[in-house]
Amino acid sequence: MFGRHHEHRGRHDRHHDCAPGGRWGRGRRPGDDDEGFGRGGFFGGRGSRMFGHGDLRLVLLALIAEKPRHGYELIRAIEEKFGGNYAPSPGAVYPTLTLLEEQDYVVAEAREGTKKLYQVTETGRQFLEENSVALKGIQARMDLAAQAFAMHSTPESVREAIRTLKQSLHMRRGPWTAEEAERVRKLIEATARQIVGGPEN
Repeated sequence: MFGRHHEHRGRHDRHHDCAPGGRWGRGRRPGDDDEGFGRGGFFGGRGSRMFGHGDLRLVLLALIAEKPRHGYELIRAIEEKFGGNYAPSPGAVYPTLTLLEEQDYVVAEAREGTKKLYQVTETGRQFLEENSVALKGIQARMDLAAQAFAMHSTPESVREAIRTLKQSLHMRRGPWTAEEAERVRKLIEATARQIVGGPEN
């Protein structure tokens, strides 16, 4: 969803350029964000992404600049900005935090065992200042996405009903026969058609 913005690439960025088939995939680096809405994305077609290249790095750095945070706190902070309708995966956040450390934009202090508290450095603040226009654009797009999510998000009561349906399927007693599977399939598909306003059969 979010477009690319200009960032200078230092030696650490070049260091993370991976060969095809490397840990980060073909031609990807830890800072290449792949967070999205999944197939048939909310704001675009297949492959639509929540954050464009480098966007997540700036968002995380800006949040750390506000106050020192743990990785989990950063994920929750972004989730709050989207009204609880989206949260980046740890698989995207923690490698990006490692990249920020290697670029000397943040320092991490180990607390409570392996838990790290991230704090911004002077170099990191300078980087934010140099990219302030890009950051404002990202934040504006995040606000728009949050508004769109709120308009289209499923009510909590409906989500609870969906969880109840799933639980009923797991708790069903007895073996599944072909006839019973067909009966349940028809019930679910008939309900789905009613939800979207289509014919029941």
